[in-house]
Parts: sequence; structure tokens; C-alpha cells
Amino acid sequence: MVIKEIEVKNYLTKSNLPESDYVINPYIGCIHGCQYCYAEFMKRFTGHTEEWGTFLDIKICSKEIDLQKIKGKTVFLSSVTDCYNPLEKKYGITRNILKQLQNAECLVNISTKSKLVVRDIDILRCIPNLKVAISLNTLDDCFRSDMDRASSVQERIETLKTLHENGINTVLFMSPIFPEITEWKKIIDKTAGFVEEFWFEDLNLRGKYKNKIMLYIENNYRQYYSTYQKIFFESDSTYWEELERKIIEYCNNRNIKFKCYFNHKKLVTKKI
Repeated sequence: MVIKEIEVKNYLTKSNLPESDYVINPYIGCIHGCQYCYAEFMKRFTGHTEEWGTFLDIKICSKEIDLQKIKGKTVFLSSVTDCYNPLEKKYGITRNILKQLQNAECLVNISTKSKLVVRDIDILRCIPNLKVAISLNTLDDCFRSDMDRASSVQERIETLKTLHENGINTVLFMSPIFPEITEWKKIIDKTAGFVEEFWFEDLNLRGKYKNKIMLYIENNYRQYYSTYQKIFFESDSTYWEELERKIIEYCNNRNIKFKCYFNHKKLVTKKI
């Protein structure tokens, strides 16, 4: 693992993400090493040649966050890293950022795959407009471990429970949904009692990791391989359209608060 500290001028970056005005990425790279991670493209801008998941830059910034700049805005942690990667326990960069955001008049959204977020409950409870999303796309920890080195399925579920019990607005971010593999109804039913909102995002395969994931599906879920071929080689959107319809119907019938972030490119274009 290649670890280094770097000086940055500012933690805030303007965002093109749907429903986010600014993003904060306290680190460059992510040692969770998700096999499907789109953020690998960041290597083009940082000079890193190492394999994704084998390096981490710790951002050191002496400048305080401009709270006036983000007044009335939405700030998202994080878009191309996990702000609670294992080295956050040592460096506390995210914790320091959250301390600054305690007095910010903005919406703060946090997304992570790590149980480490519960360390900061004392600060999270002091941020008045906050949502904490735990990313979870399976109940099968064998599949999870094939895909990432983050917290286990059970640890993520327990994290959601703990956050909820401490009065923190919890979100289960079902991302990315793997066609035929992600049992989205079972995940909802298992967690609905301690989750305020569900977010759904489709799997996007592009770049270097596309063939890697397709090979994994062929070797481990061959019965679904033809479905993946249609979606990712033939650009057939029928599966996603039908799944989105089912999710909307299921959640509406059960009065479940939710958001669908399918077709990310279209959502970004719509925002612009």
C-alpha cells in the first residue's frame, strides 16, 4: 500500500452530481478496493500508476472551510473515495472536516461502506441537517468480500441500527445494484425498521473494470451472463427500466421514502 500526505488548498469542489452542490473528498484513492469502482478514472489526474485500491493520498489543508460559500447548499462526502477508509482512524481528516461543518447552514450527506462512521456520532448529532448513507448491495457476505474490502454486511447493518438509535437520519444506499444478484426487496425488508430513506443506483460498467466484472459474472453467475451481455454489450436498457418501475411501485405501496439514481449520465445532464 502506497501512503503519502499531500497539501491541498481547499477541501471543497464544485459538484456535477445530482442533488449535490459541493463534494469533499478527504483522500485520493480508496483502499476498500471495490472491483466495480468508477473512481479509478481519478488516476488520470493524480499521476498514480498503481492499481486502484493500493494507494491513498491523505489531504492536508490548513485553510478552514468557507461556511458562507456553502450556505443553503448541499455538501456530499465523498464522491471518489470513502471518507471512512481504514486510515481515517489514524489521520482523522474526515472528523476534522465534520467539526467545521457543525455550524454550517447546509445539508450534509455522507456516504460510506465503513462501520468507522459510528466513531463520530458525537459530532454527527450536532450537525442539524445531515444524512448518513451506508452503501449495501447484497446480504451475501461472500459476494460482498469478492467485491470490496470494506465492512462486512452485518457490520453495515449494525452501523445503520446504531446511527438510527442515536437520532441520525439514516439512508441505505443500494449501490451499485447487480442485475439478478442484488436482492433489493430482501434488503429493504431486513432494514426498513431503522432506515429513513433508500437510494438506488444502477451498475455502470466502463473502462478497465468492465471486462473484469463480466469475467467474474461468467465464472460465478453464469446463469445471468446473458442478461449482463444484453445490458453492457448491447446497451439494452429494458432491464433497468423494468427494475426502476418495480422499485417505485414497491416503495410507494409501502410508504417507503426513496430516490432512484438510475441513468446517472442523464441525471447529470438534466442538472446542468
